[in-house]
Amino acid sequence: MVGCIGRSCFSKTLVINDPQKKSKGHPNPSQGRITITPLSPYGTQIETNSTSSRQNISNKSSHVDGNENTLSSTQSRPVISENEFKLSTTEEILHSNGDSKKIAEKTKSVVENGKSTSVFETVNKPPKINEENSAIQSNQNGKLTNVFDTVDKQPVINGEDSDAYQSNRNTLESIDQVKPSISSIDELPNSGRRRTGVAPIPVRYDQMFEEKLPVCIKGPEDKKLIKTAIEQNEFINQIISEKVVDDVIGAMYNREVSANETIIKQGDKGSHMYISAKGKFQIIVKGEVVTEFEDVRVFGELAILYNAKRRATIKAMTAGRVWVLDSEVYQQIRIGKNIKEQEETMTFLSNNEILNVVGREALQIVANLLKTEFYPSGQQIVKQGDKGNTFYIIRAGTVTITKTGEGVVGIYKKGDCFGELALLEDDRRQATVTANPPGVECLTLARKEFIDHFGDVKKFKYMPVAPKGSIRPAAVEHNDISLNDLKIRKTLGVGGFGRVELVQHTKQENLVFALKYLKKVEVVAQGQQEHVFNEKNIQMACQSPFIVRLFRTYKDQKYIYFLMESCLGGDLWSLLQKQKIRRFEEKEARFICACVLEALDYLHVRGVVYRDLKPENLLIAANGYIKLTDFGFAKKISGKTYTFAGTPEYVAPEIVLNKGHDKAVDYWAFGAFVFEMLSGRTPFRTDDSSHMRTYNKILGGIDAVSFPSYINYKAKHLIEKLCRPVAMERLGMQDGGVQKIKSHKWFLGFDWAKLAKCEVPSPFKPKLSGPVDTKYFDQFKKDVFEPPDELSGWDEGF
Repeated sequence: MVGCIGRSCFSKTLVINDPQKKSKGHPNPSQGRITITPLSPYGTQIETNSTSSRQNISNKSSHVDGNENTLSSTQSRPVISENEFKLSTTEEILHSNGDSKKIAEKTKSVVENGKSTSVFETVNKPPKINEENSAIQSNQNGKLTNVFDTVDKQPVINGEDSDAYQSNRNTLESIDQVKPSISSIDELPNSGRRRTGVAPIPVRYDQMFEEKLPVCIKGPEDKKLIKTAIEQNEFINQIISEKVVDDVIGAMYNREVSANETIIKQGDKGSHMYISAKGKFQIIVKGEVVTEFEDVRVFGELAILYNAKRRATIKAMTAGRVWVLDSEVYQQIRIGKNIKEQEETMTFLSNNEILNVVGREALQIVANLLKTEFYPSGQQIVKQGDKGNTFYIIRAGTVTITKTGEGVVGIYKKGDCFGELALLEDDRRQATVTANPPGVECLTLARKEFIDHFGDVKKFKYMPVAPKGSIRPAAVEHNDISLNDLKIRKTLGVGGFGRVELVQHTKQENLVFALKYLKKVEVVAQGQQEHVFNEKNIQMACQSPFIVRLFRTYKDQKYIYFLMESCLGGDLWSLLQKQKIRRFEEKEARFICACVLEALDYLHVRGVVYRDLKPENLLIAANGYIKLTDFGFAKKISGKTYTFAGTPEYVAPEIVLNKGHDKAVDYWAFGAFVFEMLSGRTPFRTDDSSHMRTYNKILGGIDAVSFPSYINYKAKHLIEKLCRPVAMERLGMQDGGVQKIKSHKWFLGFDWAKLAKCEVPSPFKPKLSGPVDTKYFDQFKKDVFEPPDELSGWDEGF
């Protein structure tokens, strides 16, 4: 500990020097996007796994007027004209006139194309804002907010996840009459509210779990009921794949419910998914009965991905029963299945005499490239004399090998390989391979994909694998500065978990920093200790002109502190909102994206995956360069990791599907980011605050996305190459790595060498009058709350 370690002592000894500069030039932040929540540009978020909880510290542009004790009361809902589109989701029906009885009559049981949908996807009724108490309210319940939260926030109605109920077809037709078209939604720019990420809670995989897997005995009718319910739910049918569905069905247990029993409660964090099997149930939002149902359906499904808050109460009207899936059980099933398949594939590859001459890391890349194909009985997989370009591994079943003039020469079974020479050179098949009854499942790899990743390799033992750098502990900088040496000049951001202050050295006034401090009791309450350590260890070790520097940390009984580089040009999200057309010109977007790509490359070569790319996490330095911050979701990995992490509009399909992910998720997010810089919105944005439709759109892929006409062909091609559904097919994952992105036609003529030296002129250089000029930030009230001590000792090392 250095200097005065108590926050109370700290706050009393620091000199408050508020320039009281009025924020200028900020547009109305409440226009456009419907479902975005605040996020911290200085990385001050500590979030739960609920995207609905919206817990953040945000320290950038919002609507303020006058000094820091005055908040302007702006609209709490985006203003969208009738010309742009009619807000029509069932949320709007729920809010129209507030007549719950009429609503209930209109909203009973909907099934759209055999897939259940939810009227609770976007229940976001705007609150009344008490101007005087808004900042105080924003600090309650551990909510991390900024002025956007207190002035422009719509609370999430934490009702049941997407398929809480279905309405009937007649209702659907009447809803569709006022429902906005997809194209009209897609044309909308982002709204003036920051987006919340879903913070990962580590899943500790139990290698013995398969032996402990709970199995509840069920009859054929119960199994059919559960499977049908899963298949009819558009979202969950994609999440629970055929590979795991039998284990999931086996693990679900029966729960009897009594009349008037509450199954889930609005606002609670969810940890179970349910399927109604018998009985009649009510859906209640804010104490009002919205509708009733008695059919078979899935509800609470987001809970198996992360502990999302419930958006409604589900109450049994009669005695009945439900099938229940525990989220931890599902995670163990999914992770266990993935790990088992990976280990099995690696064993297959290692046993091949031609392939096993290379190291495990190269074989891991080959394993990730493999695709699953099924061949029915009697099909010729390869034919003697044909030109070969595919390698095969038998995963299940058998094949018969025949040669002309010799007949049957062998039977291959699970684990056997054939066609490996086709990866190295043009090859004529030396035999015919035919699938035996009842068919055969193979892992396949085409020569083109192999060459894309390794180049035109003639021998496996020379397969190139780029060595990784490492994140090494960095030496503490400014070790001679104690908290008592700093005086507060301006609050840059506030929230329930802490604040970010612009601080200046009392004697050496040229030393100016951003000091972030987090309430330890809140960190522990939300289980975010590991992420705070990740942020400290990774960010402190980074020394890149494209990443915000973290110099050192402090701690006391109440807080942990991060002494960081000050970037006084504001954050990129705020800058995007201030653009007249709510998007950047192509040359500007190219500069921004180039800075971001350099930051990601710096992390990737050191084995770090970032996982939360978005404008809210990018700051503008004094030289106008864009810098990455907020490393709470970053992780040093080898192989794959399985936790759900990221901001819904930016997460890759493999995160949603819980297949395991690596740095490829950052390239997917980079593609979405390029799209947002050029259009003002992400390609997968929807007006669904539960994010279920967003996830479905992500799983639908970039090919289903309509690009606006002002995104030219080169940019479109880059985005499509980055957002491929198969991780290993994304640009940046093949031979040449990130250089393939830098050499893409959209970056044609861009001087990467000069950028690395910060010699490319920035179009965003802020006009600062001095080292404490904070005109790009807003006014915030003083911190009047002091948390209790937290003395568990988890913070050793800060």
